[in-house]
Amino acid sequence: MNFVQELKWRGMIQDMMPGTEEQLQKEMTSAYLGIDPTADSLHIGHLVGVMMLRHFQRCGHKPYALIGGATGMIGDPSGKSKERVLIDEPLLRHNQECIRKQLAKFLDFDSDAPNRAELVNNYDWMKDFTFLDFIRNIGKLITVNYMMSKDSVKRRFTGENGAEGMSFTEFTYQLLQGYDYLYLNEHKNCKLQLGGADQWGNITTGTELIRKVTGNEAFALTCPLITKADGKKFGKTESGNVWLDPKRTSPYKFYQFWLNVTDEDAKRYIRIFTSLSREEIEGLEKEQEEAPERRVLQKRLAKELTIMVHSEKDFETAEAASNLLFSNGGADELKAFDETTLLQIFESVPSFTIGKADFEANGKAVDVLAKGFGISNGEFRKLVQGGGIAVNKQKLTSFDQQLTANDLLFGKYLVAQKGKKNYFLITVE
Repeated sequence: MNFVQELKWRGMIQDMMPGTEEQLQKEMTSAYLGIDPTADSLHIGHLVGVMMLRHFQRCGHKPYALIGGATGMIGDPSGKSKERVLIDEPLLRHNQECIRKQLAKFLDFDSDAPNRAELVNNYDWMKDFTFLDFIRNIGKLITVNYMMSKDSVKRRFTGENGAEGMSFTEFTYQLLQGYDYLYLNEHKNCKLQLGGADQWGNITTGTELIRKVTGNEAFALTCPLITKADGKKFGKTESGNVWLDPKRTSPYKFYQFWLNVTDEDAKRYIRIFTSLSREEIEGLEKEQEEAPERRVLQKRLAKELTIMVHSEKDFETAEAASNLLFSNGGADELKAFDETTLLQIFESVPSFTIGKADFEANGKAVDVLAKGFGISNGEFRKLVQGGGIAVNKQKLTSFDQQLTANDLLFGKYLVAQKGKKNYFLITVE
């Protein structure tokens, strides 16, 4: 497989230095991509870069994932309008280990293949580099004029889009990232750095350092910054980032994020975020055009990513939970979910609480539900007679049907349904 051609049809190339494709066709090449370790989990905003490394390895080349332990202590000014809070070494080491486990789902770190992936941390070569040595040996090689010409620096200095000024700490960031490339070029024979479009200035500073210090060849390739079809930032929801860690974003919510993207976004995302072949994707696109209501692109996208990031079992649970909401039956399926998944499925539906004593004293369906639904007893009776009220996915047979402790899921919940799509979660406590 030709890596550059693979990325091109997937829409994953923004800028590329001349000679990059020729180098990759000539021999197995090592490349690296930097990952910010300021959290103990990657989020889906990192996935573009991770997928670049995955495609790179699939094309027979050797990927290095660089954890920015040193640079993470400073903060990359690219795309930022103000300085961020810095974190310490123990937290960085913890975050590194968590991130490695997530990357192992995308990359082969453990085989004997010559192109197995490797994880490196720039803190390991920067921690003993004194300030005086750095400014003598590295700082003198790049002019301030060159550094000031970078877009990420210019925006901060000119105050564009409300940006603050830039500290000396952040100003040195591109030198530190440039040195990473020089170090990996000399010690790991890395000849290519990958990154997002906002990293172009930092990456080319690295190629300039390599040229001046060693005269070696060095190349750069960046992918576009991903946005949604409406131009808004990709990967953000009302509740914040969509994380890969199931403790931060549940597999169900992760699955739902991809399932609910627009048709236009699904066409782009399935190329970028999966390893499906071009032929298979084009087949799915044709199916989508013929029957858009089936949402085959979204379903396949959600499946591929949920399995890759979590597991086949997590996908099956998430799919079953999603199907449950739109099915008439499903009482047994509902009872099969654990409490955490149940609450995740129904976290956005209206909810109300009733006292346990009241429930036990008078648990008639009309008394428990009608008021919570906001309807009269007469209207509730008509709905029941028409088969329009269900509790735990089972239709009520009479409006005053007795509800008991045996009906409570996990001893405290009822899932009530009015009509086809109106759900309510009742907590008895």
